[in-house]
Amino acid sequence: MNKKYGVRLTSEERASLKHFVSVGKAAARKIVHAHVLLQADQGPEGPGRADTQICKALSNHPNTVAGIRQRLVEQGLEAALNRKKQDHPSKPPKLDGKAEARLIALRCGDPPKGRTRWTLQLLADKLVALKVVESLSYETVRRTLKKTC
Repeated sequence: MNKKYGVRLTSEERASLKHFVSVGKAAARKIVHAHVLLQADQGPEGPGRADTQICKALSNHPNTVAGIRQRLVEQGLEAALNRKKQDHPSKPPKLDGKAEARLIALRCGDPPKGRTRWTLQLLADKLVALKVVESLSYETVRRTLKKTC
C-alpha cells in the first residue's frame, strides 16, 4: 500500500536507530518511536511494514504510527523521536514576574503578629488579601519560592 508519508531511512539513520533501540537507555516512548521508524522503513534494508502490522507488533494506535511517519518526513528524525513542546501552555501561570517579586518581598519581610515565620498558606492568603491574585494555593507558593530561592 502506498503511504502518503513514506519512510526512507539512510543507512546512518538506520544504524543509529538500531543502536538507540539496542542500548535501551532512553524513555520508553522514544524507543517505541524508533521501533516504529525501523519497521516502517521502505528503503532497501527496511521491512516496509504496513501501519496495521506495526500497530499489532508494538501495541500502538494507527494514528500514532501515522503521526510518527508524518513528523519524520516533514520535520526530521529528531522531531519523530521527541515529543513536541507546547506552543502555548494549557494554563497560564498564576504568578507573573511582578507577583513573584511581591511574594519574595513578603517572604523576606516580617511575619504577621503572633507568628515567628511565614508559612506557605499564610503567604498565599496574604497575596489574595492584597489582591495580587484572585486565588492561590500554597503549592504554587512553594514551587515559586523553590524556583527563586
